[in-house]
Amino acid sequence: MLFNTPQFFVFLGVVLIAFYSSPRSWRRIILLAASYFFYMSWIPKFILLLLALTVIDYTAARWIARTESPRSRKTALIVSLSANLGLLGFFKYYNFFAANIAHLLGRPESSFALSIILPLGISFHTFQSMSYVIDVYRREQKPIVNPVDYALFISFFPQLVAGPIVRAREFFGDLYHWQAPNSTEVLRGLLLVILGLAKKMVMADQFAQVANNYFKDVAGHPGLLTAWSGVVAFGIQIYFDFSGYTDMAIGMALLLGFHFPVNFHRPYLASSITDFWHRWHMSLSRWLRDYLYIPLGGNRHGRLTTYRNLMLTMLLGGLWHGASWNFVVWGGYHGGLLSIERMLGLKRAPEENRWTLFYPVRAILTFVLVMIGWVFFRAINFHDSIYVLHQMFTGHIGAMFLMRWQTDLALFTLLLAVLEEKKAWFERIAIGPAWAYGAVCALLLLSVELLGYTEASLPFVYFQF
Repeated sequence: MLFNTPQFFVFLGVVLIAFYSSPRSWRRIILLAASYFFYMSWIPKFILLLLALTVIDYTAARWIARTESPRSRKTALIVSLSANLGLLGFFKYYNFFAANIAHLLGRPESSFALSIILPLGISFHTFQSMSYVIDVYRREQKPIVNPVDYALFISFFPQLVAGPIVRAREFFGDLYHWQAPNSTEVLRGLLLVILGLAKKMVMADQFAQVANNYFKDVAGHPGLLTAWSGVVAFGIQIYFDFSGYTDMAIGMALLLGFHFPVNFHRPYLASSITDFWHRWHMSLSRWLRDYLYIPLGGNRHGRLTTYRNLMLTMLLGGLWHGASWNFVVWGGYHGGLLSIERMLGLKRAPEENRWTLFYPVRAILTFVLVMIGWVFFRAINFHDSIYVLHQMFTGHIGAMFLMRWQTDLALFTLLLAVLEEKKAWFERIAIGPAWAYGAVCALLLLSVELLGYTEASLPFVYFQF
C-alpha cells in the first residue's frame, strides 16, 4: 500500500478507529497487527525475515543486559550485528559484489547473479534495530522486556518503509508514557499528512516525469539547459518525495500519540554542505554520526584522522543508499566536500547571522554543489553521470526540459520556503485561527486535485533503499 493511494487511507482510518475504540491494553496489539498487515500487503513471505530479526535482536539485547561478562556481551552484540548486516548485505549487495567479481574474472556480469527481491524497508528497520542493541550494549538503553513492545518498535507502520529512523528511547518514551494527542497535535498531524500528500503528488510526481524522461536517455537530450533542468527536476523530485513521505509518517504517528523527530529542515536553503547534512535526512545523519563517525574517532585525533573519518562515513552512507558505484562516488563526493569545508573552517552560519548579503551566494553555491552530487545518485551508470556533467558545464545551450508552469511552481515553493525559514508561519497554522487552518488544508487538497499526478501511483523514491 502506497501512502498516496485511497486503499492506504481506508487502512489508516480503520486503524485509527480500532485504536481509539479499544481498551488501552489492546492498543499495542492492534498497532502491531496493523503494522504486520501493512508490511505483508507488499510481499507476505518477507514477514518471516522481519520476525527473525526481531527475535534475534530482542534476544541479543536481553542477553547483553543479563550478563556482566565482557566477552558474552560482545558475543551477543556481534550475533545481532552479523544477522542484521548479513541479511542486509545479501539482499542488497550480493548481486553488486557478484557482478564486480565476474568483471574481474573477465566473465559476464550476470555469471554469479541471483534473482533477489529487496525486502521492503530493510535498510531502515535494520539501522533502527542495530541502534537499539548498540545502545543496550553501551548501557544507554534498558532492554525491552515485552516482546510485543519491541516488535512494534521495529515494525511500526508509519515509518517502517522509509523512516525517519527513530531511536528506542524516543519510541518507548512515548509508548510507556502514552497520552492521547491534544487538539493541537491532532490538527498538526492532519496538516502534516495533507502537506506530505501534496508534496508527493503535486511536486515530486510531476517533476519525476521530467527527471525520468531525461535520465532514461541522457545522450538523446544534449545541451546545458537541458542537463541542468533534468538534474534540478530530480533534485526537486527527491526532496519533495522523501520529505513528503516523512511528513506523512510524522503526522500519522502524531495522530496515534507518538512524536517522531523532524527529518528535513528546508535543506535547499543550506549555506554549506555541512549545513545541508544538518537539514537533509536528519535521522540518518544523526545515526551515521553516533554509530559510525564518532566510534571511528570523530574529530578527536587530529585533522587528517577527522578527514578520514568523514570520508569513510560518507562513503558507507553512500553505499547504504544503493548497491552501485555511483552511490559510492556520491558518498565520497559529499565526504570530500565536508572535509574541504572543515579544512577551510567553514561552519554552519549561526541563525542570527544567516540572513546577510553574502548568504544568497553561499546558498546558491551549495545548491549547485548538491545538484552535481545528485547526478551520480540518479544516473543509470557512471558513464551517464560523466556525460551529464559534461553537458552541464560544456554542452551547447540546448532547450529547457521543464515547462514554464513547472518553473513557476518551483519558484513559488522556493518563496514559501524562504518565508517559512524567516517566519515559521506554517508551524503556527495548527494553533492559529480556524479559518486559516481550514484555508491552508483546502488549498493543499485543491492543489492535489488540480495539479496532482494521478495517471499512476508512483512509489516513493526511498522505497528502493
